[in-house]
Amino acid sequence: MSTSERPLLLLDVDGPLNPFAARWRLRPRGYTTHRFRPTGWLERHPSVPGRKAATLRVWLKAEHGRLLAGLPCELVWATAWTHDANECISPVLGLPELPVIEWPMMFRAEEPGLLLWKARPIVEWAAGRPFAWVDDRITERERQFVAAVHKGPALLHHVDARHGLREADFAALARWARETSGR
Repeated sequence: MSTSERPLLLLDVDGPLNPFAARWRLRPRGYTTHRFRPTGWLERHPSVPGRKAATLRVWLKAEHGRLLAGLPCELVWATAWTHDANECISPVLGLPELPVIEWPMMFRAEEPGLLLWKARPIVEWAAGRPFAWVDDRITERERQFVAAVHKGPALLHHVDARHGLREADFAALARWARETSGR
């Protein structure tokens, strides 16, 4: 099956891969601590000189890279990390450079109904292809929006930011990808 025929797996970093909401200072089992100073974060905080900017603490589980790569999907970064995900996150997980969704406007909810700022660009980027979107901020509003405007199959998979991706999440994604691709 060619890459363009496989369903897309659109990945957020913070929440699904980095369980940032886990109990303070209690790194989840199997995760390692990494410190990054992403270029995009520095650009969004111009008043903080680069040398003095605090590093971002990120917990990652290397095993997630193997599990994600094993899914019959085309992996895509759908995160505020944008290209920094390829620079910082991909190497830790052992993933190749992935396509990145560019956001026209970050961190501002859309009207009506305060739709998450990622929803409309994700649907536009997918352009009718089947996709699974993995994020900790997905609500019923995003599900209804995608169902109303996206022409292909879509799975909006919420991941608890206290735990990150778990075995049941990978099982659900694999099942959806097999059903969607007919394999």
